[in-house]
This record gives sequence, structure tokens and C-alpha cells, in this order.
Amino acid sequence: MTVSLVRAPVLGAKFALPDPPPGLVRRQRLTGRLDRGIQGPLTLVTGAAGSGKTALVASWARSRASSSPVVWLSLDEQDTPQSFWAHAVEGLRRAGVPVGGRADGSDPGLPVRIAAALEELPAPLVLVLDGLDRVRGPAAASGLRFVVEHAGPAFRLVVIGRSEPALPLHRYRVEGRLAEIGGRELAFTRSEAARLLQTQGGRPPDERVVDLLLERTEGWAAGLRLCALAMARAGDPLEFAGSAAAARQAVSDYLLTEVLAVQPAASRELLLRAGVLGRVHPGLAAALTGRTDCEAVLHDLVRRHAFVEPVAGTRWFRVHPLFTAVLRGRLRSRQPALETLLHRRAARWYAAHCRTAEAVEEAAAGGEWPYAAAQAVRHLAVGPLLAGPAAAPPTAASPPTAAVPAAAPAEALARMPEHTPGAAAALVAAACCLARDDVAGCRARLPRAERELVHEPAAGPAELLTLELLRLLSAPGPAEADAAARRIAELVLLLPDEERARHPEIEPLCRYGRARALLCDGRIRAAREGLAEAVRACADGAPALLSRCLGRLALADAAAGALSAAEEHGTASLDAADRGGVPEENRSGAAWLALASVAVERGDLRTAAAHLDRAADHSDTLHDPVLAAEHSALRAQLEVAGGRWHAALAVLDQPRPPGPPGAAARLAVAHAGAALAHGDHDTALTALRAVPEALPARTVLLAQAHLAAGQSAQALRLIERAEGSAEATLPDRVRLALLRAHCALLDGDEAAARDRLLHALDTARPELLRRPFAEAGPWLRHLAAGLNGHSSSYEWVTAAAPRAADGMPVEELSPREKEVLALVARMMSTEEVAAELRLSVNTVKTHMRGIFRKLGVSRRRDAVERARDLHVI
Repeated sequence: MTVSLVRAPVLGAKFALPDPPPGLVRRQRLTGRLDRGIQGPLTLVTGAAGSGKTALVASWARSRASSSPVVWLSLDEQDTPQSFWAHAVEGLRRAGVPVGGRADGSDPGLPVRIAAALEELPAPLVLVLDGLDRVRGPAAASGLRFVVEHAGPAFRLVVIGRSEPALPLHRYRVEGRLAEIGGRELAFTRSEAARLLQTQGGRPPDERVVDLLLERTEGWAAGLRLCALAMARAGDPLEFAGSAAAARQAVSDYLLTEVLAVQPAASRELLLRAGVLGRVHPGLAAALTGRTDCEAVLHDLVRRHAFVEPVAGTRWFRVHPLFTAVLRGRLRSRQPALETLLHRRAARWYAAHCRTAEAVEEAAAGGEWPYAAAQAVRHLAVGPLLAGPAAAPPTAASPPTAAVPAAAPAEALARMPEHTPGAAAALVAAACCLARDDVAGCRARLPRAERELVHEPAAGPAELLTLELLRLLSAPGPAEADAAARRIAELVLLLPDEERARHPEIEPLCRYGRARALLCDGRIRAAREGLAEAVRACADGAPALLSRCLGRLALADAAAGALSAAEEHGTASLDAADRGGVPEENRSGAAWLALASVAVERGDLRTAAAHLDRAADHSDTLHDPVLAAEHSALRAQLEVAGGRWHAALAVLDQPRPPGPPGAAARLAVAHAGAALAHGDHDTALTALRAVPEALPARTVLLAQAHLAAGQSAQALRLIERAEGSAEATLPDRVRLALLRAHCALLDGDEAAARDRLLHALDTARPELLRRPFAEAGPWLRHLAAGLNGHSSSYEWVTAAAPRAADGMPVEELSPREKEVLALVARMMSTEEVAAELRLSVNTVKTHMRGIFRKLGVSRRRDAVERARDLHVI
């Protein structure tokens, strides 16, 4: 008989499986990995405090109780190697594995005897060590290594801990003898989070609540559970989920007790001083703490799963956002003045390492506004601010020595007090106005910046270039824009080569600014050319600027009557914003206005109204004078099409600040058109006085008014003048042909009238331009009825597209279009669809344009949703 002499006391509670937490969520994806993991000798489950390690493995072990023995051993900080081995031997004995000799760490032969006993196992046995990393000293891990490597094929070991045990894991990984479940795998998925919240609340949670809490906790199990408990006591779950402060309060005690308090003193100091920033570099941590061992401390925090993780490929570290918030609250309560000082130190460290965005952000957080503004202007951060967020904004992942042309954080600079002294502050204030589409506010602040610059002898080319860039992008007309662009070109040459290379956005901004000024002046053809150049100049990393350029180009296309181009460029604008992940607040309504204009011109009034509503969701639609004028004009045209003349005139008569010539002319033309549709010739003539005489649209409307008044001769003279204008747009030319037809009909020459009508139809048909025919009057229907053999030439004008139950136009998709859309619904890119169907990328794009047109949408996602609603796919 084997006698086991156990000297250390044995506690039976250490062998008990932990009770499942209330509302335990079964996670099959992880229990399946444990099943597969124990096919080998060692499974390692590591993660931060509260990540659900113990609950997961205990739930798995409980489910295996009837099929194979599982020995559970819970360990804590009070355990020594002696007590560890005593409990390990007792646990194995209870599972029927006799281990002879003394059962504590004082016997160096104990690991050999344990391995020998395990080697004789007739069937697999699993030993779970929960908290092995808490056992003091290296002796336990050293002996365990021998057991793992010599215990035979039936022994399975599962280790749970916040850090990796001192075993040769690198060798086990290479040999394929180690299965691992880490923090990323332990994070709750969306469906798991929803089930957890449902167990706490008793009913399925709102999807927005799930998304907000999952984003805030990043799937951390204890964080989700604590937030769920606190949310159950709150009155409004959605309000709770949207509150960062509420989430911080819910987890604060847990993180302070279970994470911060158990760290060594050096780690606690670093976390409180550097962790409050959320992202940490050893050099930055050294600047904030004065320590020289910060990198070693940070790596130790990572090893301990202390809510700090390395950023791959860099020397940067990231602190969990909830932990960052808790650390910040702790610092404010203990040392309220220190936080400001730390932010200011961080600002100077970032500035010294050419990280302008972070320097501005930290200076603003430290209330050091003049320094924040000076950094933003000195490093030309205003350019990226106006160009919009980059597709892949520089983050803490970038090496600290890299010169980063990051956009100055708009939110931080927008908080700057209005009367912050200095030219840089005045320039930043003007730039913030322009970034939120307040052109008037920008121009109102530029004189102060000019005065301040005169009194700052240290002002260099960056300050002057910023001033000229703001002048250019807020210019009311081409003359001022051209002058500012010339000065920018001169100042750019004075910048160091590396500074120029860091700011590729300057050239497309200049081209965009000049083209925008042309659009403000109503010079459509020149604006189209300039905007096309701006699109070509846009870098791949500036999706917001590219989207804006494409949107304005689409608007100019629509004004010129190039409806297909407007549709293509408008859709490309929306796609650029989607692909670049541009936030909604940084998007422009220009593309939606252009698409609405296309729909109006083609007679698709329901789609036009929907697009106008989407355009109104963007701030520049209502604040930019050109876009605001376009929105009002299109809204009035919809009212006219519906026979609501008074409503149309009310839209156009709304008070608005003075705008540039192009915007004023657009409104006046719309006003005259609405008045003529109502038969009010005097009001139309009055409105046209605000339109430049050189604009063909004015001449066309005058001719229409005179013809309606019975003054055919005067109308013909105006028609001839307009026909000779190189600025006449496609709608102008179609209307002129229709006026010619009407004049001929009034003169009794019906044959000539029909010829003119056919010419108008031939001119309009390539772009499916219908509005001029819809507004021509009853005489047109009489004339069209007599086209005889040419009647098909007019059918496309009046043909109504098939409509769905909700009235939206739906034309039958071709079989190939259905194939393309089915693949798009599977989230495949254009290139992947092309490869799957063995088509060229351009062919797929052509099919997508047809799909958009037939379904009355402008984006891939909308097309998929629309097709599903109609059971097309």
C-alpha cells in the first residue's frame, strides 16, 4: 500500500468547481476550442481580470463531468510551492491517481513520482489549475514543467491565469503541443453580449444599447456584466449606454481593486501618470514619470494582462478606454492639478517628435490654447483640418520619430475660447468656422488674423500660407481666389522640402478652392474643368476632400445638363466617403443635391424628394450659400411640378443672407421659372433683373415670358442671342428648340414646329432630360400627337417606369444585374465580383450604375436593401 505523507494543510474548497455567475452565457465557440485543446498536453487560458476565464473553463468542466474526470484546483496569493504540491497530489488522489511519498514541495522527487503515476493512467484525465500565476516563487512552475513533459499521453493540463506561467511556451508552440485562448478570444461577440444583457434585463436589449456597450467595454465580460447591472437600475438603458461617465462609474471599483491595486508600485505610478492618455510610448512615459525603466514596466503590465496591450510592430502601448477613464478619475480625485501638468508635458513631447495632432490635442486638454493654436498653424495642420479626416489617420501606432501630417483635432480646437490671444488663435478660429461650413464666420475673423500677423515679427511662411489658404477657400469670387492661389504657390516654395512633402493636401485644396469660387460666380463650364482637376489632384488618403470635390463636380455636371456624368460623379462621391470611413459630420450634401437635380430633370420626383431630404442632413447644404441656393431651387421645382405655385414661391422668398452671384442667379432663375409656371409674367421679369445678362438661362426665360405675352418677334430675337452663347447648357438648348417650335406653331407652320420638336427630343434623349417638355405647356401635347411615324421619339418623355407598391420606380433587372447584386449583397468588393463573374471591373461598374438607376438609389447598401424589399434577390 502506498502511503502519502502530506504536511501542508489541504483545503477541500480548493477542489470545488466555482459556481456559475448569474445568467451565464454559454459560449460554444470557446468550449469547442477547449474540447480540441485537451487533445494535446497543455491548454492555456489567459486574460485580464474579469475576462471570463474561470467561468468559461468551469462551465466546460461541468459539462464534461459525466464523460471524463476533471480535477479542479483553485489557487491564490496565499499559496506556496509546498501548499500547491500538497493540493495537487490530493486532487489527483481523489481522482484515483495514487502518488507515493511526501506530498509537498520539500521533496525534489515529487514531480518524478507524480509523472510516473500519471504515466500509468488508463484513460485521459484533466487537471485544471486556476490561478497558477498567483503561486509565489518559481518552484511550482519548474516542477510542473517536468510533469507536463513526462506524464504520458493521458494527462491533460489546463492552466488559467492573468499572465503566462513560467513554462517553455515558445517551445510548446513550435512543437504544436499548446492550445491557447487569450484576451481577444475571450472578448464577447455581439451576439454573446446581447444574450448577456438579456439575462440581466429579462428581455432582448435594444440593438443600439448592445453596440454602445460592446464598443465601450470592447467585449470585456466583467465590464459588460457590471454595466448591465447598473443599467437595470437606470431609467433609460439607451441613455446609460451612451454615457461614458455611467460606464466608468459602473466598473470603477472593480478596476481600481482588481487591476490597479494589485500592481507593483512602479506600475501603479506609470498607469496613473501615463495611462490617463490612453496611448503610451516608453519615451512619453519617461517624460511624464521621470523614470528610465518605463518600457520594462509596460511590458510587465502587458504580461500581467493589466488592460495594457502592445501595438503590433511599434513601441507603443494602448490602455483600455474604460481603464483610461477610471485612471483619469482617480488622478483627478487624488492630485487634481497634476493632470493639467501631464497634458502639457505630453504636448511638448509630441511636438518634439513631430506629432502635431497629438501635440494640439494634449495642449488643448491642458488648457494651453495659445500653444495649441501655434502648433496647429506652425505645422500647417489647418490644411488637413479643412481637407477632412484622412482615410487612415495617424495614430499612436506610428513611430514617434515619424513626421505626421495629421489633421489638427477639430473637436479640440473648436473648444478654444473666442478671445485667445495671438495670430495663430485667430487663424485657427477662422479655420474652425470654415470646417463647419461657416464661410461668413471665417471671413469675419480673417481681418483680426491679418492685424495680429503684422505685430508678430516671427511669423513665417506657414502662418502666411494658412492665411492665404483660408482666403482662398472662403473667396466669394474667382478674382480673390486666383490672387490667394498665386500667393500660396509662392509661399509653398519657401517651406522646407520635408514640410512640403508632409502636406499633399495643399494642391487639391487650392484647385478645389478656385473651382468653388467659379461655381460661386455661376461659371459652370470653368467650374467643371476646375473640379475635375481637383478630383485628379486628390490623394488617396483624403477621402473627405475627394468626396467633396466629386460632389461639387456632380452639381456642376447637373447644372450643365450632363445628367449621366452628374449621376456617376455623385455616386462616386458617396462611395469615396463610404470607402474612406468619413464620419457623417464631415460629409457634404453636394452629391445628394446633384442626384436630386438629376431626378428632377428626368421627372422622377419621388426620388428627387428623397435625395433632397438626405442632402438636408448635412450641415453644408444649409450653410454654404451655393448649396443652400441649390436646395431651395430644387425644392421649389418639386413644388412647381406638383402644381403648388404658392408653395414654390414661398420657398424662394424665404429670407437669407446675401450670397455670391452664382447662388443669387440660381435662386432668381428658379423664382422666374415658378412665376412663369403660374402665369405671372411681371414677377418673372422682376426676378430676372437679378440675373446677369450674359447668362443664357436668363435670356431663355425672357424669351419664354415674351412669347407667353404674345410678343413673338421679341422672343425670337432673344432666342437667336441665346443660341449663339457658348455658355448655353443642355437644358438651355432644349428649351430654345422648344421655344422655336412654339413660335413656328403660333405662326401656323406646323411642319417646322414638328422639326424643331424632333430636334429638341434628339438633343434631350441621350440624358433623358424630361423637365423642359413637362413645363412647356399644353401646346406640346398637341404638336407631339401629330408626329405620326416619329411618335416613338416622344414616348420616352411620357413613359412612366414600372413602380413598386410604395410608388418608387423599379425597372426589371437583367439576369446579369441580378447576379452582380447578389454578390454585392454578400459584401464582395467590385474587384471580387468581377473575378467571380469573370468580368472586367469597368463592366461590373456599368452594371452597378444600371442597378442604381433602375432601383432609384445611389449606393450599394441601398440597392441591396431595396432589392430585398422587392424580392428581387
